[in-house]
Amino acid sequence: MEKKKGIIAEFKEFIARGNVMDLAIGMVIGSAFTAIVTSLVNDIVMPLISLITGGISFTQWNVALGSGKEPPVLGFGTFLAAVINFLLIALVIFAVVKGLNKMHDLAEKAGKLSKKKEEAPTTKKCPYCLSEIDIKATRCPHCTSVLEEAKESAKADK
Repeated sequence: MEKKKGIIAEFKEFIARGNVMDLAIGMVIGSAFTAIVTSLVNDIVMPLISLITGGISFTQWNVALGSGKEPPVLGFGTFLAAVINFLLIALVIFAVVKGLNKMHDLAEKAGKLSKKKEEAPTTKKCPYCLSEIDIKATRCPHCTSVLEEAKESAKADK
């Protein structure tokens, strides 16, 4: 019979898993990164766009849906700022992922090249039946042919 774990023990096990901690770290870094990109958009990109548009701030780009003291407003300028913010975040993430993939590919190629240089072949093809056999074989286990290289190397050893 299986002993049931307490809720606290299960929670500790859940939190102790590496992927949960990685997720938490990613969330903290992601929120800090978002703050940086938001500042880039609000403090650098939007003022430049405002300069191009004649000094109009994006927050002023809206349409009043009624009249009176405080009518409802469609704030499409604020929405446009959020879209630009999103596109910049996506662009930076794309660049980072592309760079990481490039480094991974380079590391993989370097690893394959070094492995190819270090590893000697362990198999060969039988010249008679073309089956793959151990490199030290003197007779093919598939067609039972005596291999010529084996005869020649045996003669050379004598």
